[in-house]
Amino acid sequence: MAEEKDAEKDEKDGAEEGAKKGGGLKRIIILAVVCLVIVGISVGGTLTVLKMTQPPAAPAEGEEGAGEPVEEVKKDAIYFPIKPEIIVNYTARGRQRYLRTDITLLIRDVDVIAAIETHMPMIRNTLNMIIGGQVYQEIQTAEGKELMRQQCLQALRKNLEAEIGKPGIEEVLFTSFVMQ
Repeated sequence: MAEEKDAEKDEKDGAEEGAKKGGGLKRIIILAVVCLVIVGISVGGTLTVLKMTQPPAAPAEGEEGAGEPVEEVKKDAIYFPIKPEIIVNYTARGRQRYLRTDITLLIRDVDVIAAIETHMPMIRNTLNMIIGGQVYQEIQTAEGKELMRQQCLQALRKNLEAEIGKPGIEEVLFTSFVMQ
C-alpha cells in the first residue's frame, strides 16, 4: 500500500511538472503571437500614415482625371544685377546726403532677361525716380527700406507688364545699401 501511495504521488508530481513545462511553452507561444500581432499593427499603421501623407500620383494617359491641370514646377531662380549701381542725392537737415545701392532682380523666365536688357533705360529711370523720391529719414529704418523695395517691385512689374505682357520680375533685392 505504501508503494501504491508513492507511485500515485510520483504520477501526480510528474503530471504537475509536465503541466508546468507545457504551461511555459504555452506562454512562450502566446507571447510570440502577441508580439507578431503588435508588429503587424505597427507596420500597417505606418504604411497607412505614409500613404495618407504622400501626394496623389498624376494619372497616366487614358485614366480618369488625365485632363486635369497639373501644377507647374517652379523654375530655377535667375539673378540679374542692375549695373552700374544706383546713386541718389538727398538733402536732409540742410546737409547733402546720398544713397548708393546695388539692385538685383529675381526672375524665373530666361526670355525676360532680353526684355530687361532692352528696356534698361526705362528700368533705371523708374528706380531713380522711386529711390530719389524717398525721405532720407524714412529709408534709414528697416520698414522704410522694405516699403521702398516693394514700391520698386510694383513699378518695375507694371513697366514690364506694359512692354512684354507679363510682370516678369519676382523680387527686387538690395544687394548693397550705403547711406551717408
